Amino acid sequence: MSTLQQFLNRHPVDNLTEEVVISDRFRDDEGQLMKFTIRAMSADDMASYQKRAMKINPKSKDRKVEIDSGAITKAIVVNHTVNPSFKDAESIRELGCFDADSYLQKVLLAGEIEELAKEIQRISGYNTNFEELVDEAKN
Repeated sequence: MSTLQQFLNRHPVDNLTEEVVISDRFRDDEGQLMKFTIRAMSADDMASYQKRAMKINPKSKDRKVEIDSGAITKAIVVNHTVNPSFKDAESIRELGCFDADSYLQKVLLAGEIEELAKEIQRISGYNTNFEELVDEAKN
């Protein structure tokens, strides 16, 4: 078995998590930055979010498919943020929201949602600078 194969077998990507800081706004009582725990997503997860965000515009003559990128971003954040949980029923109820998406938008600023989605995509292998990785591998 190759060394790469052994590495892959020892390091499966299911349940890959990381703690990240997304904003200076989140500080505890001692003033320390609070971290969000995020979980990597699979290619199947991303495909599912993209498929759900596709809508056929009935007003266009050629029935053009439109993709709601905001829906994809919200799905990524809601489903891949471990702590805090945006799906927590008690928190959703407490703030008078009707679902995880509305709760997410009530507690995070637009830029914070984007930053969290960016971090989730990063640990999922998206937005990787492959040229830097190739240079690193050469050295």
